[in-house]
Amino acid sequence: MQYPEPIAKLIDSYLKLPGIGEKTATRLAFFTIDMEESDVVTFSKALVAAKKDLSYCSICGNITENDPCVICADKTRDQSQVIVVEQVKDVMALEKMQEYRGLYHVLHGVLSPIEGKGPEDINITSLLRRLQQNSQIKEVILATNATPEGEATAMYISKLIKPANIMTTRLAHGLAVGSDIEYADEMTLYNAVKNRQEI
Repeated sequence: MQYPEPIAKLIDSYLKLPGIGEKTATRLAFFTIDMEESDVVTFSKALVAAKKDLSYCSICGNITENDPCVICADKTRDQSQVIVVEQVKDVMALEKMQEYRGLYHVLHGVLSPIEGKGPEDINITSLLRRLQQNSQIKEVILATNATPEGEATAMYISKLIKPANIMTTRLAHGLAVGSDIEYADEMTLYNAVKNRQEI
């Protein structure tokens, strides 16, 4: 038996979301149907507003309602440091820490030859332009993930920045707090030993 067309379309819409399979999409569709109409209207308005009212900051690539974003517009932040991250959600994670007061640059991805993603497909050109135009920036902190693609992207960017005589650092990688050495993979252990600190 086929679902009525409105339900089938709703299921198809949920299937377009990452990590959502047929069963979850069906469950979400029926959950949506059981919601109060006012909640569905609010939900649909939030979806439309998120798509219509948000854009990417022309300076750092962060998602924002206003251009430049609140971080780039905040002159009380440390203008000498820029953390380079893969995705917008990485900015949010670092901001939750409430320790870093510098600036950000969002790449919107990493280099991945397997997926056909080269330097022109991520936000590297604007980073280089930003470094050329802003003499206040003294350090670029590469905070890409500790994956082969993240490491390759960090190395590529560091080679591009080197001629500018701007200090380039990398976030330390290693064992997570509370983890056991016996369960750590080789790359994690390698980074833990490599990035060891004197106590």
